[in-house]
This record gives sequence, C-alpha cells and structure tokens, in this order.
Amino acid sequence: MKLRLARHALGDAVVVAVEGELDLFTAPFLRDEVRDAIKQDGAWLVLDLQQLSFMDSSGLSVLIEAWRLATGEGGGVSLAAPQAPVARILRTTGLDRRIKVYSDVDTAVGEI
Repeated sequence: MKLRLARHALGDAVVVAVEGELDLFTAPFLRDEVRDAIKQDGAWLVLDLQQLSFMDSSGLSVLIEAWRLATGEGGGVSLAAPQAPVARILRTTGLDRRIKVYSDVDTAVGEI
C-alpha cells in the first residue's frame, strides 16, 4: 500500500493527514512533508493518524524528528486518532509520553 499525505491549516496548527503504511520506503515522504509544513506553515503540527494502518521504526523516527523540529522552533507536535496497531507501538515505545496523543484532530488542535 502506498502512503498518502494531505496538509491543511486548522486554527493555529498545520494538520498532516497520513494514510496507508509508514515504513522504511515511505517514511522519507512524510519526513519531507513534515519539514516543509513546519518551515512554511508554522511549528504547531498535528499528525492525523486515523488512516495510518501500519508503522515501523522508520515511522517512529520521523515522529521523533518532527517533535524535535517543531519544539526547536517553539511549537509542538500532537498525534490524532491512531488506530489500535499504531497506538500500541506508541505505548510500547513510550513515545506517547513524549508526544501527546488525542482521540481526534479537533481536540488536538484545540489543545494548542
């Protein structure tokens, strides 16, 4: 399955919707999108993971890099609506203690 990305502004945040599988082959596309979003649209980033069906360590690396970039610019990263397999990886690795996870995009944006 391919990775699809869509970016839009919502409130004070930029939302990047991630659909498909995030792995070694697709992670560079999200990495580039995150860098562009922070550079062009601001440092408050919400990653909408509702349609993300799979994520491996390459995807985790992108999330960590996004958090570092955004916080370095005075902003932050939130994750919205991860499916159970992705949420499990976030909990297992402890990344959900570093990056806030919300049930939906609107709640994530509202916390900014």
